[in-house]
Order: sequence, then C-alpha cells, then structure tokens
Amino acid sequence: MSEADRAARAKLRVGIPKALNVWTTHQFWLGFFQSLGLSPRNVVFSSDTSDEQMREFGSGRGTVDCCYPVKCVSGHYGELIFGQKRKIDILFSPMIYSLASFLDGHAMDSLACPRVMAAPENIKAGFLREKDVFAENRIAHVAPLVTLAEPKLVPRQLFDALQGVVPGLGIEETARAVEEGYATLAAFNENLRARSREILEWCARERRPCVMVLARPYHMDPGIGHEIEADLQACGYPILWLQYFPTDPELLNWIFRADLAEGLIKHPFDIDDVWPSSYSANTNEILWGAKVAARVPWITCAIRLASYECGMDQPSFTPVQQIVERSGTLFFSFQELDSTKAAGSVKIRVETISYYLERNSPGIIEAKLRHMDPACPLLRRPVSADLPA
Repeated sequence: MSEADRAARAKLRVGIPKALNVWTTHQFWLGFFQSLGLSPRNVVFSSDTSDEQMREFGSGRGTVDCCYPVKCVSGHYGELIFGQKRKIDILFSPMIYSLASFLDGHAMDSLACPRVMAAPENIKAGFLREKDVFAENRIAHVAPLVTLAEPKLVPRQLFDALQGVVPGLGIEETARAVEEGYATLAAFNENLRARSREILEWCARERRPCVMVLARPYHMDPGIGHEIEADLQACGYPILWLQYFPTDPELLNWIFRADLAEGLIKHPFDIDDVWPSSYSANTNEILWGAKVAARVPWITCAIRLASYECGMDQPSFTPVQQIVERSGTLFFSFQELDSTKAAGSVKIRVETISYYLERNSPGIIEAKLRHMDPACPLLRRPVSADLPA
C-alpha cells in the first residue's frame, strides 16, 4: 500500500447502522476496518433505535415491510447521512446471509432471517425514491452479501464490494483484515462470556436467582426490546443473554451430563432432540438457550422477547415454552413488541415477574439441584440441594 493510499484511508469515515444482526457482529466490522488502516474514530455507528431518530431522520423514507426492526433501519440510515457532525464517506450496511455461531457443526445451518438479510437493499430504496440521496451527499452505499458462517468466502465478498471504495485495496490484505475481524469478534465474545460466568458463579455461591433472556440480537437495542431486561435487573435479578452464555466445556458437560449419559445428545451444543430443522442461526441459539435455562439451577426464569408478527419466531414459541416450563423454571414472554412501549403494562408485568421470582426461586433452585451432579464447576466445593439458603 502506498503512502498516498494509507493517508487517504486514514481520512475515510465509515458509518454502520447499529441495527439487526450488527448487534452481535459489530466487533467483526471494527476489527476488519481498523486492520485496513481506518482510524477507530472514523468507524461510527448510529445510535440506538428511537422514535425521535425515526421522526428526524427516517420520516417519509420508510419502505413496505412487516418486520418492525427492519423498518427502523430507515432512521439509522438517515442519522448516518444527515445527522453527523463530520460527513461519512461510506455507509456500510452488510447483507448478512449467514452468521458465525457457537453452534456451528452441531446444527444444519446458520442462516440469517431473509428479511433481515435483505434489509439494506430494502431500506436503500427509500433514499432513492425521489432522488439519489447517496450521490447527492457523496456517500458510497456498500451492502455486500456476506456469509460469516463461511470464513473462506468472506474475503472475496468484501473485496469485491470495497474495491474502488477503499483506496489501494488488495485481496490478500482483505483476507488478513477478515482474519482480524474474526479474532476481534472472538475476543469480545469470550470477554462477555467470562462476565456471564462471573454472574453464574456469584449466583451459585450466594444461592441467588438470575434471569435468562431468549431473544434475537436486535432485542438488545433499547428501542426494539424496550429495556425490559433492564427493568428486571433493577429489581435485583442479574440478567444473562443467551448469546453470551459461557461455553466452557467443563460447565457445559456439567449442565448436560444427564442428557449425554442417556444418549439423548452427543454434544452439549446438540439441539436435534428439540429442534431438528436447525437452519436459522438465531432460532437455533434460542432453542439451545431454552435448554440451558431449563437445566441451570440458578436460572429460575426465562424471558422470551419477540417482535410483532415475527414469522421466524412463531414456529418456536411453543417448543421454547415447553422446554423451559417442563423443568419447573418460570417462563414469561413478550411476543408482540413494536414501536409502542406501553409503560404501565410493562411495569405491571415486570412487577408480576419479580413477585413470582421472589416467591418461587428458592424452590426452583432446590428442585433443579437434585438432578445435577454435586461437583459443580461454578463452586470450589460440591453443591447440594440441602445447603441453607
């Protein structure tokens, strides 16, 4: 790379919509662009989804889609185009066809929702309807189809999309940047899983309950998930997101010891016993998270979040509920989340959940412990259902 190309890249500003599957892949894109020589300060993400964001930046540019999280992306696009103090040069909005998942090798595929995958081209249309907003603002709209579940294909996909946009870009350099992206994402995931393990260790040591959230990545967005999990945490119950549940072999072998011994599964990551049609990455992980929530003693409640009329989630509503409830674990669902947060209704439901957690958690912990090996890797001493609370 020439000095001129290096200098030009250092000035490039890339805007990425903080929406949909970017919520669990953002570290990949940060690592990738920084490896190409872009300043971390020049890789910017839009803010959390909000009504204000849509009114100010996305009004009149919406496109037809039954998926509320997809429709919200118009506001993210508008904010990156019109709402930056320093103009961006590239609006990078990847069409993520498949996702790297911790269940890879134990599910049939790791595909993304097709509506979510196609969202960048869908939303782009709203900014081309009257005039080409991107050309008018001298912004390159880059939306490559990316198969993150197939790392060997990703360098060519990103090189073809960014060639001519990133000065002096070469395929070998792109491949190295992709490797850095995966490494950055892996390090981030491991850090969050380590923190989740600390929460579990505290719950096991103090004999305290926690809550598992079963949802898609974009429900971490306060404007999509309405911070329901934050309201529960404010009641004193630690929150675990299934995407960042610790995957230490010793812990997973302890959790699934009985299933492995009985031959119900061959590996802790197997979900064939509950979900044989395992093609969707996020759905697969939700089903696996339900199995974990049903077995871990200190997870006394699982919360299912789903957006209004989500076709991808509907087939799994009943299986997830049955998996959790058959273990005696509490289960609550918010299945029609959209733009409206009925504050009073949510507050009442959170208070109801908190009440049942306080009343039932001790009994749930004791009952689940009776089915577990006393040699728990979360504790230095054997754990028993007979220990005092």
